[in-house]
Amino acid sequence: MPPEQRREQLLDAALSVIVEQGYSGVSIEAIARTAGVTRPVVYDHFPDLGRLLRSLVQREERYSLEQLEHVVPGDPSEDDPVEVLAGGVKRFLEAVGERPATWRIILLPLDGTPPLVREHVRRNREMMLGRIEQFVRESIRRGELPGELDVELAARAVRDLSEEAGRMVLTDPTRYSPERYEGFVRSVLKLLLAR
Repeated sequence: MPPEQRREQLLDAALSVIVEQGYSGVSIEAIARTAGVTRPVVYDHFPDLGRLLRSLVQREERYSLEQLEHVVPGDPSEDDPVEVLAGGVKRFLEAVGERPATWRIILLPLDGTPPLVREHVRRNREMMLGRIEQFVRESIRRGELPGELDVELAARAVRDLSEEAGRMVLTDPTRYSPERYEGFVRSVLKLLLAR
């Protein structure tokens, strides 16, 4: 197996161990066993467990941020806020469904989650909150949302609803679908804007 492909296989194995056994179950031995290789193969690619976990966190963060780029526009445009927010929630939930293991370690943190992982999650949640605030602020400026709307609380409500929806999609995808949440967000926003 080419080295880069092997590295990805080992990172996938580590992610699988974390999702199934939690961080306390992660070891070079468990990763090797899950990947179907020997410990020396793991050490050929990662000098220690810490380096392997750091690489895993960076990879999963990259994947999640690439997916989030399509959820909330980085540059507020002339788009209808109802469509952007309802569609954004749906796109986020579809992203959760596409990479459930990635989003499990973000939205359903396990006991013993290392500080490195918690810090990456915290920083990215704040970044997304800032993007949502920017969108809400711009929508108020354009008169598309009520002027008295509290920007920070509105943005937090959208982010927190989305995160809870993501948890529900991970734990009960049949009952809580992206389409169901999209319809709910659309209904709530139309009620808000009907004033």
